Amino acid sequence: MKAVLLCAGYATRLRPLTDRVPKQLLPVGGRPLLDWILDKVREVEDVDQVHLVTNSYFADQFRAWAEPHGVAVHDDGTRTNEDRLGAVGDLRLTIARAGLDDDLIVLAGDNLFDFSLAAFVDFARSHGTASALAVYDCGDLELATHMGIVELDETDRVVFFVEKPSDPPSTLASTATYVFPREHVPLVERYLGQGHPPDNIGSFLGWLSRQKPVYGYRFEGSWYDIGNHAQLLEADNRMRALVGLPPREAYSLG
Repeated sequence: MKAVLLCAGYATRLRPLTDRVPKQLLPVGGRPLLDWILDKVREVEDVDQVHLVTNSYFADQFRAWAEPHGVAVHDDGTRTNEDRLGAVGDLRLTIARAGLDDDLIVLAGDNLFDFSLAAFVDFARSHGTASALAVYDCGDLELATHMGIVELDETDRVVFFVEKPSDPPSTLASTATYVFPREHVPLVERYLGQGHPPDNIGSFLGWLSRQKPVYGYRFEGSWYDIGNHAQLLEADNRMRALVGLPPREAYSLG
């Protein structure tokens, strides 16, 4: 099994913090955000390679972080938010460049969560040749209008997936954490070849769920989708509490 970390965005909502430092390397709880995510990946004993895809603007910083961790870095060649490849485009690039022909764990590099990735992989494999996504009940229909929302049947199979719905069918939010069996990996190329949008991997999951079985892994505990300054501060203080650091009233790089 291989892991792919999606880190090619430009985090415009977090500027000026992200003018010179990529969001995924901002300190959270005294460590780069990616350190916490890599800890989760290391829980999965079957993972024998970790790949990270980023843009040219931040590639050198990611290479410096990745070298001691044994993570392969792939530069997608973009330098601005306007010419980005999108999450699905970057996933296709990584699959092709690294020649990935294996089961994949795919994670956004800006999500923090409590659940065990090993348990998530076991859940996915218990359903045979099926993909899976981790879902979190946000408990608020208004909040759900800002998220990728799924509807599951009684077996937890995804029957509906929609991005930022005006009338959410549920409050189950996708957390940008996925497992794809090797049989489904070529479908990334098919999806893009049919002209579907490359920006949001949730759109690919919605399409995939109409082609192949996709299951939702429900979890509880904490989940942080770090997209703005308030979410960054909340996640920072949560992780600082875990390691015994005092809380902060305002976020800073120091």
